[in-house]
Amino acid sequence: MLHSALSAVDKRKAFRSGLESGVLQRFPGAFNPLSAKLIERRGFEGVYISGAVLSAELGLPDIGLTTITEVAARSQQIARMTALPTLVDADTGFGEPMNAARTVQLLEDAGVSGMHLEDQVNPKRCGHLDGKAVVDRDTAVRRIQAAVAARRDPNFIIAARTDAAGVYGMDEAVERAKAYADAGADLLFPEAMAGAADFERMRGAVEIPILANMTEFGKSELLDAKTLESVGVNMVIYPVSLLRLAMHAADAGLQAIAEQGTQQDLLDRMQHRRDLYELLDYNEYNAFDANIFNFRV
Repeated sequence: MLHSALSAVDKRKAFRSGLESGVLQRFPGAFNPLSAKLIERRGFEGVYISGAVLSAELGLPDIGLTTITEVAARSQQIARMTALPTLVDADTGFGEPMNAARTVQLLEDAGVSGMHLEDQVNPKRCGHLDGKAVVDRDTAVRRIQAAVAARRDPNFIIAARTDAAGVYGMDEAVERAKAYADAGADLLFPEAMAGAADFERMRGAVEIPILANMTEFGKSELLDAKTLESVGVNMVIYPVSLLRLAMHAADAGLQAIAEQGTQQDLLDRMQHRRDLYELLDYNEYNAFDANIFNFRV
């Protein structure tokens, strides 16, 4: 009720333990706090907070227009509503290495379990767009070192994302992966891998856990969970899947209402009021204080 009863510290411990468990950690992307509760109910291991989704929520493209204030505020809203660990997209750290250090502490205060930093030029672009540019390797390493030095909770996960494969090819991406692991990253996020062979190559290059981004309509083959496990991937994110499903359904529903003048034929495609109330724990609120609110479905 109100917020998750599990502390941020405990969620971070669960995240680190999950990465070391040998079981693929599945983190669908939440587009709001309510969808995070649904992800938890469906038995997933964690919740991803996507920069692309947060930008889209604001009606903006994913080209580095959001601020750390916006990201931290939305991350806190999502993280506090679920007992699952949360990983948030922190773009390039919102500036220089010192900004990356401050970003770590702001996101720790927001209650999330981890964040990832990328090696793109600031402001960044969506990882599956053409025309990306990456900073030099030394600058990227300094970002990671600053983030690692700034964290106060040793279980807060700092993931290093490299976009180098799409700019310079896999050889450079592999060398950066090694450098980022040496800089103290807990988790490697190799962006825009073409398929299983690329993940296998990354697995052979580093000892730290590896994350796979299974985003739709991008540059990566959509590999299933068993395949990802078989090539040594430790974690998978589905960053925009729920938003795309929701927006497609909403668009179809609005079209039907506009054409038919009623939503009557859409009722079997809607979440029922009783299911929403169950997800929101209305009964627990009633039990806490029946004088606050009472209802009947």
